[in-house]
This record gives sequence, C-alpha cells and structure tokens, in this order.
Amino acid sequence: MNSVGFIGAGNMGYAIIKGISGTNDPNIKLFAFDTKPEMLERLVPLGVTACGSAKELTEKCGYVFLAVKPQQLEEVFAGIAEAVTADKVIISICAGISADYIKSKTIADVKVIPVMPNTPLLLGEGASALAKCADVPDSEFEFVKNIFASCGKVAVVPENKMREVIAVNGSSPAFIYLFAKAFVEYAKGEGISEDSAKELFAQSLIGSAKMITDSGYTIDELIKMVSSPGGTTLAGLDELYGGKLEETVKKACESCTRRAYELSK
Repeated sequence: MNSVGFIGAGNMGYAIIKGISGTNDPNIKLFAFDTKPEMLERLVPLGVTACGSAKELTEKCGYVFLAVKPQQLEEVFAGIAEAVTADKVIISICAGISADYIKSKTIADVKVIPVMPNTPLLLGEGASALAKCADVPDSEFEFVKNIFASCGKVAVVPENKMREVIAVNGSSPAFIYLFAKAFVEYAKGEGISEDSAKELFAQSLIGSAKMITDSGYTIDELIKMVSSPGGTTLAGLDELYGGKLEETVKKACESCTRRAYELSK
C-alpha cells in the first residue's frame, strides 16, 4: 500500500488528488492536511483521510506532496522536519524551489522530486514537468510520474532546468488567457457575442494545439499554411511582427525565470 499525502489542498492539490482518485487504484491511500477545513471537506467524497497537522501527515505517508505557496514553505518545514526520514519521497510543486533547498530544511538524504504542473490539471488536461534527481529510485519516480500522467501529459526535464520550464507550462496558461481575452474583446467591439467569440477562439486554440502535436508539421510550416499571399492572415501577422510579439513573449518567460530564482533564495 502506497500512502500519499498532500500538505495543501488548494486548487492544484485538489486537482492532483482528483486525478489519483479517478484511477481507482486500491494500492493508494490518500491523506491531506490544510489549514482551511473547507478544503479538506471537499476531499471526503474522494476517499481522502484528513490529518490534524502537516507533521502527522508526514509521519503517516511515504509520499508527501508540498502543495503550498513557496512563501508558506518555511512554516511547513518547521512543522515537518522532525518527521522527515530517508525513506520518504517529497514531491514539491512549489515554483522555483530546488531539491537541495528542501534537503537543507529537512534532512540531506531525503528523496525529492521537483514538479511543475499547471492549472488545467483541474480538467484532467494538465501539462507537468518532472525532474529525476540522482538519489530517487526508478520505481518511486515512475510512481510519481504516473500520478501526474493520470491527469494530463508529462515530460521529464533536467533538474537544473526546472525554473526555466515554469514559463513554458506553469505560467503559460495565464499568458494564453490574456491573448484570448484580447481576441474576445475585439469580437465584442465588433458586435459579435462574447459567448460566440469564446467558443470559436477556444476551439481554434484546441485545434491549433492538435496541429502542433499531431500534424507532423513544424510551427513555421503551420504558420505558412494559414498565411495566403496577400491575404488577411498575413496582414494581421505583420502587425504582430511589428509589435515584436515573439520578443515580448521571450521577455515574459525570462521574467518568470528570474522570479523563480528569486523565490529559491
């Protein structure tokens, strides 16, 4: 029996728990602790056992998820440090927090798996990046990897790129939503209903994403396929190129990465 516990049962913790629960794996026992009782109450239908403290949860569980904000970690570590042993696996979904930092706050030989998930996990459509640290056995890493695969796609990246990947999958949904908002606002200004605009643009996002992953074409080739010479798409692209969209996106990603390094200090 694998005991899996969540310190923090907010949106991300809830999404992962929901994914695990949906597998109906009889060999997984779920636990959770949160300072807000209402967060734990919504987990009852998923078969989760509530714990009275983060320390109690850590003592009971072999796999411990840190599903809190990075700013809350100092308090969490102060509460669980005595309960952390070498046989535990700590899974951190806290942006910018390294395995070495977690070890420095607990014990040097605890096993740590850093993960950067994203909010579409709530719908089972997440994109999660995981890093395999050298001291984590393959079997335990695969167990955690399969947890995230139960609620979306997963990719394994080098441990030293876990801060850089945040912009690619962790923060990018917010950037995409802002992009979508601009299209919807334009449509509303032209007398097209918001509902119609959202439905059309959202489906365009879904279809475009499928073309990127499934068509076999490069992104540049896909752009060219939509861009007839002298047509409407090229006229719009000229504005985006003129506004330096690609450069702006790169700067946004770099800002994410800088903040991740700041949070890790």
